[in-house]
Amino acid sequence: MSFFISDALAQAAGDGAGSAGLEGLILPIGLIIMLYFLMIRPQMKRQKEHKKLVETLAKGDEVQTEGGLMGRISDLGENFVKVEIAEGVEVKIRRQAVAAIMPKGSLKEL
Repeated sequence: MSFFISDALAQAAGDGAGSAGLEGLILPIGLIIMLYFLMIRPQMKRQKEHKKLVETLAKGDEVQTEGGLMGRISDLGENFVKVEIAEGVEVKIRRQAVAAIMPKGSLKEL
């Protein structure tokens, strides 16, 4: 009976070593590809869009900041923007804090 056990062990060791290496790599590679398409690529796209938005800011644009303030750009600097949120009230914010450019006349609705 001992010769059946030794044959089974020898056969299992030979078959498992050859195919386990290739099959073991499929899952991690698949997960990396899914991670790229579901998380990394969309984030890079949003960063490019936001960079383009920040570069196209102009005096007189009505903007909304990430903090929720809405106002009209009164002065532009290299890194900072002055936003008039009410008559005579201006705040100085970083250019990157601008979340969106609002359509003209949206401040009149408020």
